[in-house]
Amino acid sequence: MDQAEGLRTLMEKSKDEKNSCPVFSDKKGESIYPKGPRVISVSSGKGGVGKTNVVANLALAFTRLQKRVLVLDADLGLANINILLGLVPRYTIEHLLLREKSVSDILIKGPGGMSIIPASSGVLELVDLNESQKIFLLNELDLLAETVDILLIDTAAGISANVLYFNLTAEESIVIATPEPPSITDAYALIKVLSTKHKKKKFTILINSVRNGQEAKEVYKKISMAVDRFLGSLSLDYLGFIPFDESLPKAVKQQRAVLELYPQAISSRSFMELARTLLEKAPANGSGGIAPFSWKHLLPDHQPLEKVEGVN
Repeated sequence: MDQAEGLRTLMEKSKDEKNSCPVFSDKKGESIYPKGPRVISVSSGKGGVGKTNVVANLALAFTRLQKRVLVLDADLGLANINILLGLVPRYTIEHLLLREKSVSDILIKGPGGMSIIPASSGVLELVDLNESQKIFLLNELDLLAETVDILLIDTAAGISANVLYFNLTAEESIVIATPEPPSITDAYALIKVLSTKHKKKKFTILINSVRNGQEAKEVYKKISMAVDRFLGSLSLDYLGFIPFDESLPKAVKQQRAVLELYPQAISSRSFMELARTLLEKAPANGSGGIAPFSWKHLLPDHQPLEKVEGVN
């Protein structure tokens, strides 16, 4: 049985248990939920920085470290990760949001046994989810809480309402940048909007496509200095870097993860090290999210996200 099929079986069991189990409370009357998975969003201010490639290879690295991984392609109207990995889903998140299929129906299996919730291609209506769609999607994802260890959310690039929303659902936010000035500027812009408009205060920076660690540290320093100067007291952690090597474009052309196709490549070794580093870093609140994911605060009583047309 592959992991996607296993998730489907566990989810049907979870539905039955949710309908029959009592709600437990602590002495203060607050609900007690089982520990959920770690929820990590991966974003970038600018497109074309290798974000989805990072997500695909990081997910595969986690599976090789014996973690159950679910990837949500959150660029909902422009499918990325299934194309990058050469997968052809029968159903997508469009079918889920139209209530035509359940989340278990649209799951597909990726390399290493990872499970993927695929996005749709060319569906403009999914670029900006409304509040009822957001609530429905998060409730559907809640069914997976006990079946995965790590949920990776591959957001779209930029600062659209969906990008901001999925960053706020995640307990941990990784922002990817490259040495290109537009990438650095746009990474700062994304952090600015999330921190000033939505009070998110903790970010992790990963530098992609660099020659060495020194170049990566220089890119991180530029972002960090801008944050310190203009945004004040934010937590901006340096996660590390992924070096460019010739194996990466070769793997992309073959629609395979570089870690799968060229496991000894320098970039592949870096992805494995990145996964180990993340596993060693305990989440800030010591759990996988808030009851059980980190998004309960985003349900009906949360102020809806505004559309962001630009950065002031």
